[in-house]
Amino acid sequence: MSEIDQRYLVQQNKIVDGASKPPVFAKVMRSKEGVFEGVSFIKSKDKASVLTIEQANEAIAWANRKKPNAREYQTKIICVGQ
Repeated sequence: MSEIDQRYLVQQNKIVDGASKPPVFAKVMRSKEGVFEGVSFIKSKDKASVLTIEQANEAIAWANRKKPNAREYQTKIICVGQ
């Protein structure tokens, strides 16, 4: 039995502001049954969702489809320790 590899965060940086604004991190919203419902971006890295690589890609795809200002942000997947 293998352990699920959950060690990634989704980080966004606003492109127009460069490095002057702190990054935000994805907090994944799930139903009681564990079904993916969406993503909100929060400032607290400690409260961000730790994800598998597949879940992180799903969160990025959802954000790009549903968030109207997604093009204003650089979104990337980082390891928890970064």
